[in-house]
Amino acid sequence: MIIGLTGGIGSGKSVVANIFNTIGINTIDADSLAKNALNVDSPGYKQFINTFGHDYIGLDKKINNSKLRQEIFINNDLKTSLEKIIHPIVRNNIAKLISLSNSPYHIVEVPLIYETNSSKNYDRVLVVDCDEDLQIKRATKRDSSNENEIRNIMQNQATRSQRLSIADDIIDNTQSIESLRNTVTEIHNFYLNLLKESS
Repeated sequence: MIIGLTGGIGSGKSVVANIFNTIGINTIDADSLAKNALNVDSPGYKQFINTFGHDYIGLDKKINNSKLRQEIFINNDLKTSLEKIIHPIVRNNIAKLISLSNSPYHIVEVPLIYETNSSKNYDRVLVVDCDEDLQIKRATKRDSSNENEIRNIMQNQATRSQRLSIADDIIDNTQSIESLRNTVTEIHNFYLNLLKESS
């Protein structure tokens, strides 16, 4: 069973993924895989240069991510072209990591399940939810960003109600870390029961 774990910026997705990991569940961070998909001299990097040329390549041969990120926010065609390179590589790597694991089920942390219309790739979608004010508070503290930067990122992500509309399961992350651990443990047991019922 493959669980897609999602939530907006600052919702606590990574904290939830870490808790699953500490109880022995295989967790895969799709964002990390996406970043590594364009490592220097990788097939993704070569495809990137074939598509975009050297405009975003620095003197160290690395892709200038901040320049790329700024342009993606204003240029949807650029974003789509980049996703066509990255998404197949990420999907491939997720499948490889799952095949190498003997975890009873797998958690794939994907910030943009709703936005990429990829909920069908998962057996269940688990949404980490909290209100927008809390998202902003957490994200500004974690990323040393200002509120406007975080709001810009949020405007390019699904709304809270859009994310909740694709959820099979929801974690309310507005309480203490202890409460969050308890909720994750409950959901973990629920998933184990689902697996028993289906076998």
